[in-house]
Amino acid sequence: MNAPYHILIADDENPARVLLTEYVNKLPQLKLVGCCANAMEAMTLINSQRVDILLTDIQMPDMSGVELVKVLPSDMAVIFTTAYSDYAVQGYDLGVVDYLLKPISFPRFSQAVNKAMQLLALKAKADLADADTAPAEEPRDHLLVKADRRLYKINFDEILYVESQREYVTFHTATRKIMALYSLKKLEEELPAADFIRIHKTYIISKKHIDFLDGNTVSVAGNMLPVGNNYKDEVMRRFVER
Repeated sequence: MNAPYHILIADDENPARVLLTEYVNKLPQLKLVGCCANAMEAMTLINSQRVDILLTDIQMPDMSGVELVKVLPSDMAVIFTTAYSDYAVQGYDLGVVDYLLKPISFPRFSQAVNKAMQLLALKAKADLADADTAPAEEPRDHLLVKADRRLYKINFDEILYVESQREYVTFHTATRKIMALYSLKKLEEELPAADFIRIHKTYIISKKHIDFLDGNTVSVAGNMLPVGNNYKDEVMRRFVER
């Protein structure tokens, strides 16, 4: 991964956003891709474009910085910015790169960002080395999903259905539910088209787990889900051909 590194700011206080923006603009290795007033705005932007480094406040309305970090991809470098020192231990437990206590000086900011860039560069180098030595890929039978700062393996055949909830999706299986920062559009591209069907703007279902169709609903492993009018003909066609 080469510079410039794409950096995102999330802070509900305008003076803090202004200061951090000034600091980012002083470093040519960084490219500011967004400045958000809350975590929900940040998640929307993260879903739509590349973000390498996240500078996030902890105490924000509706969703805290800690809650945001728990659903982020684990390969993103996170730096907490806060006026409270009480969260330092929690921040390091989440694997954040650094913890900046407000008011933040430029030298301290620069130190944290340089640390993040070094870690990203090392990871990119390691990924490249792994790619050079990796054997030819076999057909995939699973997804690797990042959630709660962990990497989960979800086999295609265990997925009952996937439910979209704004910037999140929830993978429903017979034994667990995993919520992650994902989009259904991206999942449509990654799931095998022969085995999964988009039935609604908020649902993708496993074809093999369909029990029956009933008007504008479909039963999937005992779960009644709505079928959108725009998807009904395709769902019927796919159900009949199975």
